[in-house]
Order: sequence, then C-alpha cells, then structure tokens
Amino acid sequence: MASRVLLVEDDSTIGEVLTSSLRSHGHEVLWERTGAAGLARAVGTPVDLVLLDLGLPDLDGVEVCRRLREARPSCVLIILTARSAEMDVVVGLEAGADDYLVKPVRLAELHARLRAHLRRNEAGSSALPVRAIGDLVVDVPRRRVTVAGRELHLRPKEFDLLARLAAEPEVAHSRESLMSEVWDEHWFGSTKTLDVHVAALRRKMSESAASARVPEIVTVRGHGYRLELLSPEAGGLPH
Repeated sequence: MASRVLLVEDDSTIGEVLTSSLRSHGHEVLWERTGAAGLARAVGTPVDLVLLDLGLPDLDGVEVCRRLREARPSCVLIILTARSAEMDVVVGLEAGADDYLVKPVRLAELHARLRAHLRRNEAGSSALPVRAIGDLVVDVPRRRVTVAGRELHLRPKEFDLLARLAAEPEVAHSRESLMSEVWDEHWFGSTKTLDVHVAALRRKMSESAASARVPEIVTVRGHGYRLELLSPEAGGLPH
C-alpha cells in the first residue's frame, strides 16, 4: 500500500536505511533532518504518514509532534524514539502520536505497522451505519463525531477506537482485541498506547458533555473496556 511518508530524522545512517527501505516498498519518501524543516514540509505538502524522531537537534521532538498534529490532523503520526521509558512514550502519545516504535527499529515491524495504519485510514467503511448513543453520534463513513450537534475533534486513532467501542456498546472488549482491531493484528508488547487514547477520549467526551447525554468508557478490570450506555435515570437512552 503505497503512500507519501514524511520522515523527520537527523541521523544520516538511520535516515538512509529507512528511506531506502520505504522506497523499496513503493512509498514516496520526503526526508527532513530537523524539526523546523519537517514542520515546513508538513505544512506545505500533503502527506499520508509521518515518522518522527523525538531526538532532533533544533526543536524538542514532543513539541514538533504537537505542531505536526495541528498541521496535519488526519495523517498517521508515528514517533521513533530511543527513549523506551514508559513516561517518554506516554508524553509522545499525548502530544498527538498515533503509535510509537523504539529504536533500533526492526524494518519488518515498521512495515507491518505502516500497512496496518494506512489500511485502516483508507478503509471507506461506508457500509457501517451512523451510531447514535444518547447525544453522542459516531458517523463512521464521514469519520465525524458530534455531541449534542457539536463536533468532537478526535485524532485518527481516537476516532477508530471510539467507533469500535460504539459498534458494540455494553460489550466488554479485551485490551488485546482492541489493540488488534484498532492498531495492528500483529501487535505485541505494551498496551500503553490504548490507555493513553482511552484517557484522551474520556477527557474530550467529558469536556463536551455539560448537560449532554454522553456514554462513558468503563474500565473492565483485568480485561479491557466497554462503552456504557446511559441509564434512563441519568437522562440517557433506555437499555
């Protein structure tokens, strides 16, 4: 699945290896070596996916991540980091990344992740209905979420996660199944990515709620998450 990939990486050796590998898989690669150059390229050129090194020489990688997300809200953004500590990963995800890979990057894993993200981004999903739960409306074909008529601005993976939960409200989804269906069927290792996206969704849904009837993402201890329908007493829809 070919696409236009923006690589922001200051290490020449890593950049050359990644560029060569990506091009061998049919992708168009735009390679920039600084955060400023990467931001300028992202603003001026439509891209499908960004691979962003956090250890850049000119700008803080997390700040670059935030600004890239503002510039290209719908593109896939994957951070490349040598910072494997959980907190560093969480900070990157909260700054707007959809996913992360820890250096040294295994090329087979990189391409598997790219295929999974791009496949999900390009899927039309036009056969899926619009789902309304209380005042929350998830319009899958248009990739649009509203709360009481006001649009809720979500990052790509936040939308995908909410759409998956909304497709089967009140069903408990395991962490593993959510990672497989929303991120990558070959996912293994930490599911911290899922936790960060759930936290972001909860925050955005709560902030938009006010007097609106909005379902809640409930933690199923030792298992995963489910989207809980509002009870009639809470002003929501009947079960």
